[in-house]
Amino acid sequence: MTDAPPSSATNPGTAHASPPHGGRTGAPERSPWAALWALVIGFFMILVDTTIVSVANPAIKAALDPDTNNLDNVVWVTSAYLLAYAVPLLITGRLGDRFGPKTIYLVGLSVFTLASLGCGLSATLEMLIVFRAAQGLGAALMTPQTMAIITRTFPPNRRGAAMGLWGGASGVAMLVGPLAGGLLVDAFGWESIFFVNLPVGVVGFVMAMILVPRLETHRHRFDVVGVMLSAVALFLIVFGLQEGEHFDWAAWVWGLIAAGVVVMAVFIWQQFRTKSEALVPMALFRERNFSVANIGIATVGFTVTSMSLPLMFFVQLARGLTPTESALLLVPMALAAGVLSPFAGRLLDRTDPRFLLVPGMLIVSTSLFWYAALMNVDTPIWMYLLPSALMGIGQAGMWGPLATTATRNLQPRQAGAGAGIYNTTRTIGSVLGSAAIAAFMQGRLEANIPGIDDATAGIGSGALPSIVAEPFSAAMAQTTLLPASVMLIGVAAVLFLKRPEGLRTRDDR
Repeated sequence: MTDAPPSSATNPGTAHASPPHGGRTGAPERSPWAALWALVIGFFMILVDTTIVSVANPAIKAALDPDTNNLDNVVWVTSAYLLAYAVPLLITGRLGDRFGPKTIYLVGLSVFTLASLGCGLSATLEMLIVFRAAQGLGAALMTPQTMAIITRTFPPNRRGAAMGLWGGASGVAMLVGPLAGGLLVDAFGWESIFFVNLPVGVVGFVMAMILVPRLETHRHRFDVVGVMLSAVALFLIVFGLQEGEHFDWAAWVWGLIAAGVVVMAVFIWQQFRTKSEALVPMALFRERNFSVANIGIATVGFTVTSMSLPLMFFVQLARGLTPTESALLLVPMALAAGVLSPFAGRLLDRTDPRFLLVPGMLIVSTSLFWYAALMNVDTPIWMYLLPSALMGIGQAGMWGPLATTATRNLQPRQAGAGAGIYNTTRTIGSVLGSAAIAAFMQGRLEANIPGIDDATAGIGSGALPSIVAEPFSAAMAQTTLLPASVMLIGVAAVLFLKRPEGLRTRDDR
């Protein structure tokens, strides 16, 4: 069961085999850059949707859950999405190998777009949560395919530039999500943040249908036991970490997490023992750069997810900025990351990845320490633009280089599995970051503002009085030290990367 690559019409001899890593066969081929731009549209939409909902949560609660003072119900709008996104990633990567990454990407984009329509039309909170879970499933189908298609259509010595563009989309989305969310909710209501996905999804579908090539498929025997074990393990771990703070880290929550770890251990043992094709080819981890890059992306996921919570609480509650004004402070970061990421990718095609990753991740950590030093009630607001710009510079040397390093040596038949593992690792890191920052932030608040748990007024009910703003600021500054420190673990990890073979030394024209 093999789809012909794009060149098969002019070169019948290649009708049942695609060149390794997208290499040329001698016949003219369509440039892979057009396909990459088509994929970036859908990938960008997923990234924006991850952040845009956080801005709309207060409006969603006011419209769909106005009769309670409990915020936990509306939190499930995000939690359902994250669970449905994280759990299937290992499986959806394999589906791309089996049925073709283009086919699975288009199915995922269709699911995501239709679920967005359902979200916008939701009349109850429960209905919205169900459609958000459907969005998460669509995103899980799409995400591994973007990396797999890049891996299979760009040769290793040109993959850095492609991953640079892919990584640059992440930086820009971090700005567009909160900013677009604030503007759309203010102008058109919370429903508009979902309806805006409809034209983007349609355009992305048409472009992907036309521009993305159908690549060779690989017959896989699906490891049913592995699928079940991985799904149960990831669900227990992700659910426990995500909801632990809500249930005050009760004993049963720790029991869920422990059970998930045990099931995950059984899954890994089963993968080593499987005589047929395993869901996760454990041989991938014999490649040092793949293993190290997965450790690095886990720390990146942790840091990027956790760093925004204390910063946004600080600027909005201690300094009185609106959500839109808060998002504008991220403009230098998004611009720097978006502009520099493609250049960093091209440089990666010619140099050791450590030359970009070590300084890039160090710069991100430094910018967070700088933020922590500035987070007090006396710092002029414009000063926060400086660490924002520095962080953007660092992120340009982080996202693309990590993804390129992880996938550079993957064989085409393992591209989907590798992308699924990589994105699962990133998502687990994000969940860990979300859970850890919430717990650490609460601990720092209790230490800096004694008796806060017994206060009758909510901490998030408006700009804080000056007597509370100062210790609140100190708590948020101390909390920011956590992601800054975790990023240093990532720096230590990437030091163990090795220089890939076959790096370009001059332009390949």
